[in-house]
Amino acid sequence: MLRNHQGYNQMFKKNKLSFGLTIPLENHHKQVPTMGFQIERAQLAEEHNFQALWLQDVLLEDPTFEDPSTGQIFDSFLYAVYLASHTSSIKIGTAATVLPLRHPLRTAKEVASIDRLFPERFLLGISSGDRRKDFEGLGIPIMERREWFRDAFEMLQIALYEEYPNYQSKFGKMYKSNLVPKPSKQIPILMTGYCQQTLDWVAEHGDGWMFYPQRPEQQRETIHQYREKVSTYHGNEFRPFIMPLPLDLMEDPHYPIEKIPAGYRTGRLGLIKILEKYRIVGVNHIMFGLSHSTREVENVIEEIGNEVIPHFQ
Repeated sequence: MLRNHQGYNQMFKKNKLSFGLTIPLENHHKQVPTMGFQIERAQLAEEHNFQALWLQDVLLEDPTFEDPSTGQIFDSFLYAVYLASHTSSIKIGTAATVLPLRHPLRTAKEVASIDRLFPERFLLGISSGDRRKDFEGLGIPIMERREWFRDAFEMLQIALYEEYPNYQSKFGKMYKSNLVPKPSKQIPILMTGYCQQTLDWVAEHGDGWMFYPQRPEQQRETIHQYREKVSTYHGNEFRPFIMPLPLDLMEDPHYPIEKIPAGYRTGRLGLIKILEKYRIVGVNHIMFGLSHSTREVENVIEEIGNEVIPHFQ
């Protein structure tokens, strides 16, 4: 049970707000990132009480996509192992693994292996995907990703948690066979967006919900709807709400709050005000995106860690 998962419970608490960072830790804007100094910056984030590092799942560079950058360049599961190997406690999550583009048995093998190598540090965010070129490259029809996602999710769960299952789907069959290793504990699975499903399905099957940035008043209604659905399937059991937030943190702490695409440009005093609004409406974890930062990433990590995170501990 997730109530016994130390990493999940350290990171997500009712009425509390924790913070993570999206990889790459680099102000590359919309250019392909260089991936320099990532380990040093990840270790700096861990030292400054960030709870998680988040990885994207992007296969091909697509210059026509609205965000042409290619995630963190390297495969998300391989890079998760790399980051975890060079840190000691910070959680590593995917935001998000595109289930229709990965065979669920391979996904199960990989995430169970990461969990066993780095116990209670791995968080599996999953999505149905939206990058057409990735679907084309793998010969998977993007308009059928709803069904592919559900089939992959079902086989993933069966492979991870059932012993010698008798199961067959479009991905293959398991008969008188068993996945090894099994995870040490249930791996937290976080839904991203609607995954081409209904909110009921997301609330029933997810251990948390990642949703896109909205202004606090809009996010309040989204969270309210989600929590009502969660209560239908899980009673009073807590399920966190997670949100990405692009940030350009200015050196002047009094710099006024300005909107940028999906996020904010402001000084630390304005940032604290914004974050408190999100905490009040029910956001439990914010993953900062620093790709559009106009300051050195190290300075931003240090300032948030020293001056912002303590307000929410």
